[in-house]
Amino acid sequence: QVQLVESGGGLVQDGGSLRLSCAASGRTFSPYVIGWFRQAPGKEREFVTAIRWSIGTTSYADSVKGRFTISRDNAKNTVYLQMNSLKPEDTAVYYCAVKLYSYTSDYDYWGQGTQVTVSS
Repeated sequence: QVQLVESGGGLVQDGGSLRLSCAASGRTFSPYVIGWFRQAPGKEREFVTAIRWSIGTTSYADSVKGRFTISRDNAKNTVYLQMNSLKPEDTAVYYCAVKLYSYTSDYDYWGQGTQVTVSS
């Protein structure tokens, strides 16, 4: 069992920055990938970014490339999402999720989410 707790959400103005954290606890933590997703009101959940836990390679949705940066602290079992140049369309609940194995298609554990609101 893995528990994920997101923090760092809030209200920020257009062009501002926020840093989200996702702290993992539970079983011996060595996942394959940790990802960030978001869901805006009335929209489907969408992929934002992900990081390979062991080697640190990353991937980003086109909508956030150049503005968002994912990073990890293996010693703290924590993943961060630095969000710069925020836009009103980034407003959503942000979730972190863990995929334990490379051979599975779905993420195995999800956090409760943290609200990010960008005002214009």
